Amino acid sequence: MAPRRPAELYRAPFPLYTVRLHPRRPLAITAGGGGAAKTGIRNGVHFLQLEQIGGQLSASLLHCHDTETRATMTMALAGDVIAAGQDNSCHILRFSLQEPEAPGAAGKDGSGDKGPRRRRGGSGGGGGGGAQGAQGRAREVRVESLQRVRTDFSPDALQKAVRFSADGALLATGGADGFLRLWEFPSMKKTLEFRAHDGEIEDIALGPDNKQVVTAGRDFQCCVWQQDQLVTGLRWHENLPGIPDKAYRYQACRFGAVEGSAGALRLYTVQVPHKRERRPPPCYLTKWDGKSFLPLLTRPCGSEVVSCLSISDSGTFLGLGTVTGSVAIHIAFSLQRLYYVKEAHGIVVTDVAFVPESRPGRELLGGHEAALLSVAVDSRCKLHLLPTRRSLPVWLLLLLCAGLIVATILLLQLTFPGFL
Repeated sequence: MAPRRPAELYRAPFPLYTVRLHPRRPLAITAGGGGAAKTGIRNGVHFLQLEQIGGQLSASLLHCHDTETRATMTMALAGDVIAAGQDNSCHILRFSLQEPEAPGAAGKDGSGDKGPRRRRGGSGGGGGGGAQGAQGRAREVRVESLQRVRTDFSPDALQKAVRFSADGALLATGGADGFLRLWEFPSMKKTLEFRAHDGEIEDIALGPDNKQVVTAGRDFQCCVWQQDQLVTGLRWHENLPGIPDKAYRYQACRFGAVEGSAGALRLYTVQVPHKRERRPPPCYLTKWDGKSFLPLLTRPCGSEVVSCLSISDSGTFLGLGTVTGSVAIHIAFSLQRLYYVKEAHGIVVTDVAFVPESRPGRELLGGHEAALLSVAVDSRCKLHLLPTRRSLPVWLLLLLCAGLIVATILLLQLTFPGFL
């Protein structure tokens, strides 16, 4: 049975380009805008409170942070700090959640943020399904601008990728000029800068030990770096005959854990056709060993061009968005597609993110195995729920196998007397 159409969780007053979920709070952060063009479309970062209401996951608008003439195209989250890619720079923001002020008290934070804070209902231009919490109160969000650093120096400068390390000590940026830049955090002292690709950097993945960085570029290369030294260049199609070297380029790369295997690591990449054809060829997902960087498995993932990739905390699921607005969830172990909604959005999906598997995240799932948020240029944030897969306990499977063996022996004894 095909999955139900995804619920519209939130609708913003501007195109959405990125979404992140806080690992320890029921909070989603989404951002975008119309850029510097004088079209009347605003730019901002919106903070959404997530909660279960009547058995359904709902989002309510907590706060709007105005980013003036800069649209946020990429975003990374480390605790309560946001690294927002805006034009040719990375803007560092810190936010805090506070209890609301007493009735009648003024609330000004002087940071260009919009108040008063309120929850919005309905599916229109506010927030889908937003309602007051059990106590009828919404938390206050205060946003502080820490600093801004330039991260791209090409003529058409654009920061296209930003990533925090797992410990939050490093920030990696890449963009249209092909340079990989590493920054100490929170000082934002530049520690490394070198040309990683001849052309734009599409995506960056940081290893859990901060020693290795993987970059995907539009120059058909996906590279593993240690400092500024090339460790290896990935070759996903070397065991697939009939695929020319420059028929595909790397679109995304992500490190992921291995469910049930502590310390194990996998790297996942997405390959998309370099040229559009009348009969579009398939895109591919590849799973790599995260230490030797040898390919373990490659599978096609449909003919719609993939635009973004996300991995669940446990490494169980991969989330994909496409340029035609579709959303899919794959099993990381087999790369098999488990969930798919064609044209969930009316236009390109710009980002996807799984609900965290922390305790607050599990409380939001409401009995589902996983939940994926997707955002698109159509200004909508949609919710994709993955029902819990039914499985039999191991002891019951062993008992059934033993019973089957006994039944087979008895049947043979009845059919061929003296068999035993």
